[in-house]
Amino acid sequence: MKGGYESLVWIRDKNGKEYACYADDLKGKIKAKEDLTAEEKANCLDVSDIVGTERW
Repeated sequence: MKGGYESLVWIRDKNGKEYACYADDLKGKIKAKEDLTAEEKANCLDVSDIVGTERW
C-alpha cells in the first residue's frame, strides 16, 4: 500500500544525491541507487526535483 511520508525509503547514489522510493516498490534491502533494478529506479524520484536543491 502506498501512503504518505512513512512509506518512503530514502536512498543515495554514489555521488550522494538523494532519491525517495516507496518501500513496497523495492525488492529487499537497498543500500544505494546503483543496487536498484531498472524497474525499481523508474519508481523512485530525485529529491532535488521536489525541493529544487540537491541538499535540503
